[in-house]
Formats: sequence, C-alpha cells, structure tokens
Amino acid sequence: MSTLKSEPAGIVQSLDELFALAHEMESAAAEMYGQFALSMRSQGHGELADVFERIAAEEMSHVESVDKWSQRQSGHLPDPTRLVWAGPPPFDEEDAAEVAGSRMLTPYRILSIAVKNEERAFAFWSYVAAAAPREDVRLAAEAMATEELGHVAAFRRERRKAFHAARTKPGAASSAGDAADLEVHLAAMLAGTAFDADRARMDIVRKQTLSMADLARGLGTPVQLDTDAGPAALSEALAEAYLAAADRADDEDALARYQQLAERAVARLVAIRTLAK
Repeated sequence: MSTLKSEPAGIVQSLDELFALAHEMESAAAEMYGQFALSMRSQGHGELADVFERIAAEEMSHVESVDKWSQRQSGHLPDPTRLVWAGPPPFDEEDAAEVAGSRMLTPYRILSIAVKNEERAFAFWSYVAAAAPREDVRLAAEAMATEELGHVAAFRRERRKAFHAARTKPGAASSAGDAADLEVHLAAMLAGTAFDADRARMDIVRKQTLSMADLARGLGTPVQLDTDAGPAALSEALAEAYLAAADRADDEDALARYQQLAERAVARLVAIRTLAK
C-alpha cells in the first residue's frame, strides 16, 4: 500500500535506534530518486531529472547529517545492528513493480509515487515522535518529519507542473471553495458510513478536521477541487492548498498556521487512505 498499513512495529527507545533507522531510510530514498532521475533522463525529461537528482543529493546530504549527528551524540556512526525492526520501504509493492516493469513512466506518475513515499515517511516519523519515551528521541523524530514534509511540498509543486503540462483531465468539472468551509464539509463526509470498518479511528480524524476548520478560519485559503471529490480527494486538495499557501506566506502568524495545517492535512490524508482500504 502507499500509506502506512499500521503503526510502526515498535517504539524507538534511543537515539542509536533512531539514527540507524534514519540512515537506512534516507539511503534507500536516495537510491530510489537516483533511479527516478535516470528514468526521466532516458525519456528526455531533463528538467524533471534534475529535480530528482537534486532531491537524491539532498537525501545523501541527510545521510551524512545523520552520520555526523550520531557521531556527536553517541561517538560512533549509525549501527545497523541496532535495528530491531525496519522502517517502511521506499516503494510499496505495486509501485516497485511499476517502476521495474515500465519503460515509459510519465512525469506525473513518477512524481505521484514520490509524493506517496514522502507522505509515508512523514507519517512514520510522526508516529515515532508521538510514541517516543524520551525527549531527545521525540525532538529528533520531529526534525525528521519536518524534513519529509518539505519533500512532500517540493514534489507536489513539481507534480502540479506536470499535470498542467500534460493536461490529463481536459474539461474536468471543478470548483473553488474556502478551506475552512471545506474542512467542515469534509468532517460531515467523514461522519458518513464509508469507513464503518474502523469507525472509532475515523471519528478521531473527523474531530481533528473540525479543529482544523477553526484554525483555517479567517485565512481565506482558496482550494481547487473536482466537483465530485470524495473524502480522500478533498483531503488531498486541502493538503495541497496549505502547502502552496505556506510557500507564499509573508506573515509569520499565517505561515505558522499554514505549516501546522499542512502537517495535520498530510497526516490526515495518510489516515484516510489507510482506513479506506
């Protein structure tokens, strides 16, 4: 699946464990984006290949940063033997098969895979932070989650460009609405019967959505969406709007609110996609 099927297999008890996980996940992501760059370059999409090469380099920089961080805190490099359980893989099974078997992945499709990967990594580190038994582990996991959220925003920007360039949905009916009103609408949609398999968890998401409506009130954030958007599509449109608004914000209070809304919206999107399975 593209999202976390469940919470991480265990609790990260120490910085040594966190460094080992971070090193493994960042190294795998760097390799994945390097493969994407080669694929895009071979298809003549040089500008997009440059994007993936830049992100791959950033991931390798993160690996080096984690290594240095580990040296400072523990006196040694991340130790793979400290891995009691593995983090999420850089691909889910379906995407891995598609990347391996297709010679003509489109820019939009490959960016969609990248977006899902970063959303999953963000959700993973958010779970780790929430369950952390120590303050230093929590702060480190939150720093990792923030890095992943930045990649979500970057890949979504590139995916928007690819979508408009390809015009994959000419003539699709769409409308615009205010984010705060749409948050209330989404909460009403989540109160329906589509997620009865795990009603308790979805009720938590619904209550969080109502609190997000209050946080978004007064910001006047426009959201573009298909007129027949379901809960997942509406949730994605809201996440997209908050990430884009955070990029444009020139007021510190608005920026802080947009960043908070973006974090919550991405986490909610992961939850809705998981519960909808």
